[in-house]
Amino acid sequence: MVLSSHVLDRVLVLEMVRVTEAAAVAASRLIGRGDEKAADHEAVEAMRAALNTLEIDGTVVIGEGERDEAPMLYIGEKVGSAQGSGPRIDIALDPLEGTTITAKAGPNALAVLAIAEQGCLLNAPDVYMEKLAVGPGYADGVIDLARSPGDNIRAVAAAKGVDPSEINVCVLERPRHEALIAELRALGCGIQLISDGDVAGVIAVTNPETTIDVYMGSGGAPEGVLAAAALRCVGGQFQGRLLFRNDAERARADRWGVTDLDRIYRLEDLAKGDCIFAATGVTDGSLLEGVKRRPGSITTESIVMRASTGTVRRVKGLHRHEPGGRG
Repeated sequence: MVLSSHVLDRVLVLEMVRVTEAAAVAASRLIGRGDEKAADHEAVEAMRAALNTLEIDGTVVIGEGERDEAPMLYIGEKVGSAQGSGPRIDIALDPLEGTTITAKAGPNALAVLAIAEQGCLLNAPDVYMEKLAVGPGYADGVIDLARSPGDNIRAVAAAKGVDPSEINVCVLERPRHEALIAELRALGCGIQLISDGDVAGVIAVTNPETTIDVYMGSGGAPEGVLAAAALRCVGGQFQGRLLFRNDAERARADRWGVTDLDRIYRLEDLAKGDCIFAATGVTDGSLLEGVKRRPGSITTESIVMRASTGTVRRVKGLHRHEPGGRG
């Protein structure tokens, strides 16, 4: 059981939704416009402005990059209007998870945010992470990154009481996953390939309506922490292992205090204690509807979860604005 945090009690759940709503609405202006950087910039500025209205002493631990690489919401940046006096909160965020998706008007783009007490979210370096996830309902240890993909599929299938060919797997569509996809297809698995947005891909394993049983493959380590925070709230298992392509990435990990480069991280290694996860849809997807702009109004759909209570809320927002305004 996760104990409720008095620190997070001072941060209203709906305030987190307002932050992700602001980023999603801002990014939605660029849906289908083919400009990834502009869409990301709009989302970043809106999320930063919304965070700075909150009475917290917040620190970004998962952000847009290191300070010299990101003009806003960089790792280590302080946010909130109560620096030195408000509750100390660690923040993991992705103002626009799916910049390419948004630019091309594809599915599953999200504005994403997770918060926890100071020291409860892994300060993951911006490198790749090998990821493996299943939803709730399985015995602990049903998945293990130390095993092969095939062995993990067979273990999940046995736990579910089905043949491996009946297991559906979500995989990020990248050349680096060709061997993984071949191994899964040799077992007869159904594979849902996604072009981007692996936070939504991991969360999909928790929703029976998606029919996704397992998430496999490598993606960004920061997104792994965000996904782990979501699974801490709704249940499931997640394992991650950092992947390093060169000495520069190993040096970056060392700067953030990562000394065991081969470690397999479990769910509570990435996000522990009480935490809150919020996301707002930018484009329509399996998790949330996207932003809809109509004359005189904007509608949004968000989800917000809390680990200590296991509560999941879906929030439909109707935002009035002047015709021709910026929402």
